[in-house]
Amino acid sequence: MFICTMRAGTVRFFGVVCLALATLIALITFVPELQPVAAEPSGETVTVSFEKVKSNDDRIAFLKQFGWEVTPEPTEATTVTIPAEFDKIFAAYNELQKQQGLDLSSYSNRTVERYTYTVTNYPDYAGTVQANLLIFRGRVIGGDISSADANGFIHGFGN
Repeated sequence: MFICTMRAGTVRFFGVVCLALATLIALITFVPELQPVAAEPSGETVTVSFEKVKSNDDRIAFLKQFGWEVTPEPTEATTVTIPAEFDKIFAAYNELQKQQGLDLSSYSNRTVERYTYTVTNYPDYAGTVQANLLIFRGRVIGGDISSADANGFIHGFGN
């Protein structure tokens, strides 16, 4: 005859470990990896990397993924704080970010880096066009392509 005994603390510990492991497996299985894509002029989609954007060359290469040519140095490099509560304007800006697979709401109250470049190859527009990148810990978390004119435009990174 073989008898096995376990204390309640041991059973509870293994129960918590099993529950955590099951939750991790469910997250990996059911939560898709959010990897925004850019459409090529030919109609095919290309996976875009928003990670490992740490240097000026990395930022320029990131914008080049979307077909943008920019000045070699940013016209502005500063830090901004994502607000804790979004007003109407920032909520609309975050909707633009969501359209390109990004979301700033998880960065509330965080200070992020903002780099602004002048776009040199924007088609059919004579005014100044800028590319803005919001970067947190080497990852692009948001940004836009916009004109510097009062009656201008703003859109995501894609054409």
